[in-house]
Amino acid sequence: MNRSKSIFRITYRIIRYILAFLYDIICKLMESILERLRFSISFKITVIYGCIFFGVLVFMITSSLFALQYYVENIGKNQYIQFLTAVMLLTGVIGFIIIIFLGLKASKKFLLPVKEMTDTVNKISIEDLDTRIDVKGSKNELKDLAKTFNEMLERIQNSVEQQNRFVSDASHELRTPIAVIQGYANLLARWGKDDKKVLEESIESIRSEAENMKGLVEQLLFLARGDKNTQKVNKAKIKLDEIIDEIIRETKLIDKEHNLESKYNDKISIYGDRELIKEALRIFVDNSIKYTQKGGTITVDSYVKENSAVIVIADTGVGISKEDIPHIFERFYRVDKSRTKSSGGTGLGLSIAKWIIDKHYGKIDVWSELQIGTIMKITFPLFHV
Repeated sequence: MNRSKSIFRITYRIIRYILAFLYDIICKLMESILERLRFSISFKITVIYGCIFFGVLVFMITSSLFALQYYVENIGKNQYIQFLTAVMLLTGVIGFIIIIFLGLKASKKFLLPVKEMTDTVNKISIEDLDTRIDVKGSKNELKDLAKTFNEMLERIQNSVEQQNRFVSDASHELRTPIAVIQGYANLLARWGKDDKKVLEESIESIRSEAENMKGLVEQLLFLARGDKNTQKVNKAKIKLDEIIDEIIRETKLIDKEHNLESKYNDKISIYGDRELIKEALRIFVDNSIKYTQKGGTITVDSYVKENSAVIVIADTGVGISKEDIPHIFERFYRVDKSRTKSSGGTGLGLSIAKWIIDKHYGKIDVWSELQIGTIMKITFPLFHV
């Protein structure tokens, strides 16, 4: 009997030590791995709760074995089942309490970054869009969420800044013609209507500025519709060579001071909006005419290269500096404001042209040298619907 008790006691201690040792090793290993590697939150929670459950299981087994040993040594074999059942129920209740307690602590630890993100987001307002969520130390879905949210904030901030610049620039552009019209209207109201020369000058200036305002407003509305994705783009199979021929023919009728030519104009068909494509190409041609001296040459060529339709518009104009080239498609950007204003530009034409090209999955490459000229290379995919 004593020998059996000794064997049982030794076996019990060995099992207890082995289980405790394994639990300690597994928990430390899991914690180290979870901290160093990038695992999902669900995986971490599963592993941590698994470790907690394993620990509670060890506690229950150890307690049961200890109770069994105590029973055998002190009570005997009577009512063995009842006693063991009571011990299992007691350890089960205690284990459940341990799981709830440790589970709550683990959940709070995992959700702490969410609380910090929520506090940060609550502090962000339209006047404080430069605030960003801290992503340091995160190695799970929360880091992805924080990065995505920061990228969204970046886009919102850029959009707000662009909108503010757009409103400011539009207001500035509209202020000038309104002031001119108001000035001539006041002149006519005072005494200009009695002077035929002043009357004619005033009417012509008012008409000119009103036309400029109309053009500016139409361009602004076009870009506004483009920003809201409400600008209609009716794509169909169109012939680029016919559009280029039309632009050259129409431009020659109204401009006799420049040499407009086309050395080669391949027969090319693409899918696109004919009116928008023509408008974009006309913007490029008109821009070349504005900044090319009288007697200068503007060339419009087209050809096919590697499943792409290529249109090259080259001029012998004043050129663009390398510092200005990256900005020429920005709204209201002017390389030379006084020169552009005198030539009737608004600083929106190239922005509209780029929007149209982008909507047709095209791209624009620009080469320019001061006092030598500018080359605009526009590329469209041939088979993109």
